[in-house]
Amino acid sequence: MPYQRTQGTAYFAGSAEHNETRQKNSKTDYGNEKCRAAEGVIVEVIRRTRKGEIIRLVHALKFIEKSKLTQQLVFEKAYCEYRLNKSEVALKTIEGANINPLPANLKELKAQVLYRLEEFDECFGLYKDIVKNSSDDYEEERTTNLSAVVANMSIQGTDKKLPDLGENTYELVYNNACALSGAGNYTEAEKRLKLSEKMCREFLEEDESMTKEDIDNELAIIRVQLAYCLQMQGRNKEASVIYAETLKNKPTDPALTAVASNNSVVINKDQNVFDSKKKIRNALIDAVEHKLNSRQKKSIAVNNCILALFTKQGDLSQLVNKLVARYPDLEYKANLIQACQFANDKKYKEASEVLEKFTVKYPKLAFEIRFALVQMNLQAGNKVKAIEVLQALDNDKKFSPGVVSALVSLHLGSNDKTAASEILKAAVEWYKKNKTNVDDLTDMWRQAADFHLRGGEAETAAKSLEELLRSNPSDMKILAQLVIAYAQFDPSKAQEASKKLPALETLTTQTEVDELEATNWMMIAKAVKKKAAKSDQSPGTPGSEGAAKKIKKRKRKNKLPKYFDPKAVADPERWLPKQERTGYRKKKDRRVKEVMKGSQGTASGQADM
Repeated sequence: MPYQRTQGTAYFAGSAEHNETRQKNSKTDYGNEKCRAAEGVIVEVIRRTRKGEIIRLVHALKFIEKSKLTQQLVFEKAYCEYRLNKSEVALKTIEGANINPLPANLKELKAQVLYRLEEFDECFGLYKDIVKNSSDDYEEERTTNLSAVVANMSIQGTDKKLPDLGENTYELVYNNACALSGAGNYTEAEKRLKLSEKMCREFLEEDESMTKEDIDNELAIIRVQLAYCLQMQGRNKEASVIYAETLKNKPTDPALTAVASNNSVVINKDQNVFDSKKKIRNALIDAVEHKLNSRQKKSIAVNNCILALFTKQGDLSQLVNKLVARYPDLEYKANLIQACQFANDKKYKEASEVLEKFTVKYPKLAFEIRFALVQMNLQAGNKVKAIEVLQALDNDKKFSPGVVSALVSLHLGSNDKTAASEILKAAVEWYKKNKTNVDDLTDMWRQAADFHLRGGEAETAAKSLEELLRSNPSDMKILAQLVIAYAQFDPSKAQEASKKLPALETLTTQTEVDELEATNWMMIAKAVKKKAAKSDQSPGTPGSEGAAKKIKKRKRKNKLPKYFDPKAVADPERWLPKQERTGYRKKKDRRVKEVMKGSQGTASGQADM
C-alpha cells in the first residue's frame, strides 16, 4: 500500500510579531481609565513575550478574565488565546463580542484565526477587504498572507476566481508554486520554486547580519517544497538528497522537519525500515500538532499505520482504530490497511470480509473495493473468485477497457480461451448497442480484433474492425485487416472493401523508384556476402549447412606406433594403475630401515622362525 506524500505549507507572513507591534498603535478608546491601565499592562506583557514563553500569555489571559474586562479587552484576550493555540476559543471571543463593524486589529486577527482553522473561503474575503482598505507599512505582509490563502484554496479546489497577486517577492513566488503543485502542475511549480530560492538567497545575502546558517534555515522551506515536486515527478533520488540535507541542518521549524521526515519515509517504502521508524517519530511529536494543517496530519497518521504494517511491530489494530476515531473520513484507508494485514498473515477470508462489509456501508466506494478484493483473491491463488468479483460489476464498469483487459488476462491464465473470447464479444456488442464514444477505445477494438483473428473468429473480428474503422476512417492498415477478415466469411464484402484500398501505383513515388535504381547493388551484395561469412550461423538455420560444408576440414588417418602389431592381444590390466597390477613389485627404498620383529635381543632370523 503506498504512503501519502505531504506537501509543504504556504508562507504566511502575518505572524504574531507584526500584530504585537501594530496593536500598540491601534488601541480602542474605551473611555475608562481602569481599562486603559489594564490594557497597558496586557500590551506590555504580550510585547515582552518571546517565542516559546507561553507562561506570560497564560498569566495575561488569567489577568483579563479575573479583572472582568473581557468585553473591553476583546483583542488582547483573543490574541492570547490565538497564541496559546486555542483558535476555536479565539474565534468565539471575537464573534461573541458583537462588535460591528470590527476594528482593523480585530479584523486582521480574525483572518489569522480563520486561516489556522482552515476556513479559507471566509478568510479570503476578510483579507481582500483588509488589503483594499489598508495603507501602512504592512501591505507586503498582507499581500503575502492573501497569497497563502489563495494557494490553499487552489489546493482544495475552488470555483472562485482567484486574483493574480504578482511575484514581487520570493514569498509570493513560493506561494504561487504551492498553488501550482496543489493543482498537479509539478513541472511549472519546480521552475517557480527555483526562482523563489534564487530571489530569497539574493535578498538575504544583502543583509550583512544574516549568517550562512540563517540563510539555509530560511531556504529550507523552499527546498523541501522543491523536493516534494521532484518526488511527485518520480525523481526520488534528487528529492531524497534534499530531504537528507535539510534534516542534517536541523531546521528550527519542527513542522518542516515533520514534512521532510514523512516524505523520506514515503521514498523508503518497505526498505530501510529502521531509518523510517526514526523519522516517523519526528513527524509525530507534539510540537507539530498546531503547526501542520489537517491534510498533512492525516497523511502522517496514515503513513504511520502503513509503516507498522511493513515492520509488523506494535499493535496495528490499535493504530487503525485511533486513526478512524480521530479522522472518521479516513475509515476507507484504515479498512484497506486492516485488510492488508490479514492478507500478509494469509488470512484471506478475514481480509475479504473486512472489505465486503465496507462495501455494504459505503456503496459509492464499491468499485474501488472490488479491485482490492480481486487483488486479495489473486494473492490467495483463487483466480475463479477474482473473475467472479469482476463479472459482478455493472456493465458500464465491467466493459471499461481496463476491466475487460483484466478479465481476458485472467481467463487466458486459466486456459479458458472461450471465456476470454466471450467477454470480448460481449464488450463489442455492448459498446455498439450503447453508442459510447469510441475515441478512448481504439486500443481495445484493435486488441479484440487481433485476438479473434488469431482464434479463427473472423466474423467477430470484423465487428471490432468496423468500429475501429469508424473512428479512424483514414487508417488503411485497419481497412486491410477488415478485408482479410471479410475474405474468410463474406468474399463479396471483401471485394467491396478492397476497392477503398489505395492503388499499388500510389504506394511508391517516382522519386523512390529512381533512388532504388540508382543504388549500387553490386557493392551492397558484396557487403552482405562478407558479413554473412564473418557471422557464426547457428545450426539448423537456413543456409547454415552450406556454410558448414565449406568450413569442414578433411579428416586425416591416425598414425599408429612404429612397432604396432595388430594380431597381438592387448594387456587386460593396461587401464589399471601400476600399483594395482599383478606383476607389480615395489622398489626397495634405502631410506626406510628394516623393521625389527620379535622380542628384544633376538636375531632377525630367529624372529622370522
